[in-house]
Amino acid sequence: MSGAARLLQDVFGFDDFRPGQGEIVDAVTAGENVLAIMPTGGGKSLCFQLPALLREGVTVVISPLIALMRDQVRALQEAGVAAGALTSGNTPEETDAVFEALEARRLKLLYMAPERLAAGSAIGLLRRVGVSLIAVDEAHCVSQWGHDFRPDYLRIGALRRDLGVPLAAFTATADAETRAEIVEKLFDGDAPRAFLRGFDRPNIHLAFAAKDGPRRQILDFAAARKGQSGIVYCGTRAKTEALAGALREAGHSALHYHGGMEAEDRRIAETRFQREDGLIVVATVAFGMGIDKPDIRWVAHADLPKSIEAYYQEIGRAGRDGAPAETLTLFGPEDIRLRRAQIDEGLAPPERRAADHARLNALLGLAEALECRRKTLLGYFDESDISCGHCDLCDRPAEVFDGTTAVRKALSAILRTDEWFGAGHLIDILIGNETDKIRQRGHQDLPTYGVGTEYDRRQWQAIFRQMMGHDLVRPDPERHGALRMTDAALPILRAEAEITLRRDSIRAAAATRRPAVKAMVSEEDAPLLSALKAKRRAFAEAAKVPAYVIFNDRTLIEMAEMRPQTLDEMARVGGVGAKKLERYGDAFLEVIVGEAQQMHPTRRKLAGRTAGSVYDRLLAVQADLARGTDGVEKPLSCSASLLAKVAQLRTADPSALERLLGDRRAERFGPAFLDVLRQAS
Repeated sequence: MSGAARLLQDVFGFDDFRPGQGEIVDAVTAGENVLAIMPTGGGKSLCFQLPALLREGVTVVISPLIALMRDQVRALQEAGVAAGALTSGNTPEETDAVFEALEARRLKLLYMAPERLAAGSAIGLLRRVGVSLIAVDEAHCVSQWGHDFRPDYLRIGALRRDLGVPLAAFTATADAETRAEIVEKLFDGDAPRAFLRGFDRPNIHLAFAAKDGPRRQILDFAAARKGQSGIVYCGTRAKTEALAGALREAGHSALHYHGGMEAEDRRIAETRFQREDGLIVVATVAFGMGIDKPDIRWVAHADLPKSIEAYYQEIGRAGRDGAPAETLTLFGPEDIRLRRAQIDEGLAPPERRAADHARLNALLGLAEALECRRKTLLGYFDESDISCGHCDLCDRPAEVFDGTTAVRKALSAILRTDEWFGAGHLIDILIGNETDKIRQRGHQDLPTYGVGTEYDRRQWQAIFRQMMGHDLVRPDPERHGALRMTDAALPILRAEAEITLRRDSIRAAAATRRPAVKAMVSEEDAPLLSALKAKRRAFAEAAKVPAYVIFNDRTLIEMAEMRPQTLDEMARVGGVGAKKLERYGDAFLEVIVGEAQQMHPTRRKLAGRTAGSVYDRLLAVQADLARGTDGVEKPLSCSASLLAKVAQLRTADPSALERLLGDRRAERFGPAFLDVLRQAS
């Protein structure tokens, strides 16, 4: 077994790498400069944590948020890894302990916020303590094309040059412009070895819905998933507070989170969400980047995100443990107007505004998709050959129709009113609603007046929303949101192109409610899973850490389904590494079998390994020969540590065994021990 594979099993508790992890780990361990684009939940952190244990010296991890760093450090320390963080959230004692471990060359991973690089003392410290690798998490923050630009990330390239060490950069999402800027800013334009892993998260169910009483829609979605941890993203701070209150009134455990809160209140909210099961956080996008909680079961957007990259990253916070998770994104014409206005009224140069419109167009195309959403989403990231069956349009294919005539009528109304009006007035024209505004402007005399009576106001609103989604019309901020046609609309207006619309989106019938995600385990295993969660919660509260730092949900589900009866069997459960087996194995085994198996500490260290079963056979042979073959000789035995050394011999070598046992024990046990070793090899 290779060193990486052994550490993967012994420290992190996994038998195999996830797809793509192994080759990235090999490249980082070998000291190559690496840029890895991996999906959220794809196991990015392991790709620098494991190489840090295989390389000499300390690995510096640049990470954007304190909460994320502290969680990862806690999880590493629980697994027996010497890790520490230097953050503004440290106590003086914590900071002193990190400095002491660095100076003693004991620390393997040092987490730092990019802001700390501004201090000259930090650079001096890193030069002195033997840094051998820089790992950059959320590397898209270096790019002004990215959606989380952090100016302090621009110092990382200089740090790499100063220390003369390799750099590994990781991010969950980066389009071509962002990738190019990462290479330029972090690697001085010298192309690193790039890994572009698949963006598909097949365990996440994708769904969009037009806004139709959005508060009720969110409450219905949460009610169908009561007791599960979830996030609701909102476009405004006020909405987070109002919606969190509505959820609490409906019987949910919910709290709000936004950038206007006091830092201590935000910290309390983050801590509660990490540690409490079934809590809902209603938040602006200020929340989530630093949350390393693997068992978030659903994410809902009460308002349209600002881009397809933002959407992908935000939904990616659900189901990081690989178990089923669900999403719902609500959108309406006001969302689209707001996002367009934010782009047009911003201070970005024209080429940046054009790129931002293109990103929003991609998200609107996903919202108004006519077929599989996963195919549309992953197509944006240049992935093809997608199999889905796990989105709302695969569950229930969209009902479509030729919308060319309706769209042409709407475009004609826009054209004949000189692109000076919004959807409300245009709909009044189309349905023949003679308002004061229409009479004042003489619009009742237009050829398009009253030509759209086949649809009511609500249906025309859905048609205009789909037109915005297809980027046929855009709100003009200089004309107070009046709709203007884009170049894409002209072929339809001239009868040179046709367009398909979703009939189900314009039908006034109430949307059907999708059932909640299926139960995490079978009915038979549910009581045991609850008991295991209670045991986990007790350990987490005692250690003041999030529950998943002890074991994540996926590990507990596997325990409940496998029902291990011994520590050896427990060691084969995914996520149970050697340190966690030693620390928690007995307690969780007692929950499963009623009474923990008593095992010598030396034997416990071999649990889950071949040497463990060899040790057991050697122990049995020793018991048979303790008084010799005739049972009358003076008692003789080997210590537990000596038996463990024999069990770990790679071959049945008589001379090696004799050197290990000494003359007397070799004479008594040698031939029988050699037989056991031969049978095991």
